[in-house]
Amino acid sequence: MESTLTGSALAASRAALSAAMAENNVLTSDDVGSIEPGEIQEINMEAQAEGIRTVFSDPTSFNVKHPLYSPWTLWFDSPMTKHRNLPQTPISAVPQTPLPQTPGVAAAQGWMEDIKRVISFDSVEEFWGLYNNIVPPSSLPSKANYYLFKEGIIPAWEDEANKYGGKWSIQLPKDKNKPNVDKMWLYTMLAAIGETFDPSLAASDPSGSPPNSLITGVIVSTRQQFYRISIWTRLAPGQDDDGLRERIEGVGRHFKVKVLGYTENQRLAGPLATDVEFVTHKDSEKKGKTKKITI
Repeated sequence: MESTLTGSALAASRAALSAAMAENNVLTSDDVGSIEPGEIQEINMEAQAEGIRTVFSDPTSFNVKHPLYSPWTLWFDSPMTKHRNLPQTPISAVPQTPLPQTPGVAAAQGWMEDIKRVISFDSVEEFWGLYNNIVPPSSLPSKANYYLFKEGIIPAWEDEANKYGGKWSIQLPKDKNKPNVDKMWLYTMLAAIGETFDPSLAASDPSGSPPNSLITGVIVSTRQQFYRISIWTRLAPGQDDDGLRERIEGVGRHFKVKVLGYTENQRLAGPLATDVEFVTHKDSEKKGKTKKITI
């Protein structure tokens, strides 16, 4: 059967299966001894693949795992999680775990009371197992949010990893983007866990230590009339910090062009819509006009 996956999803699937096949494709001494000079060993690929289960063939009992650069945690909230006397949204059967004890937890405790920690994962296969078993953004109720953050970082400005940073975001009218938002959110998550947002990581000298990733998490929010997708960074440029500004702009450009699929010069703002915009968390807290970087 021909695969319906495309892009990063198909690449992840092929990489998992290829590596699994390679690990299990080992010749015995009897096999080697029976090969004539110049003869190519014939391998029964079906037999070799027997017992190998990827998340695509068995979403709950897969036995192939390929580690990510960092562990990640999915968080969730909706109007249902904000009322303790109502049942929780059945997003996952995974038991809740305590909040990570980071320095910003106490300051953000009120904000975090209604946000539920769903699950942590650290492999390609676990990500797909999670993704295949949760409700897509297009089917979430209004005022619901998914937060995908690196393990140990809570989705709050007060966290030590976030408080000096900011966020890239785009707002999309709901009526025009319901068919597209699920794909946009999937590609945003794949870029985050694959560490492709930050161009400095790919361009760093292999002989030296790569810079720390700027990305701390990504968020999708559903509202009555629009969707919003955001990328949070651990740093934000100051007035004279041209190097960091260039790096931050590279994240926004990759988000707009490679992830969302727009052209670099395409203007997106309109009724209920915004361009791809960056604002610091400190400016977001201020009321009134804020300074923005627009891609």
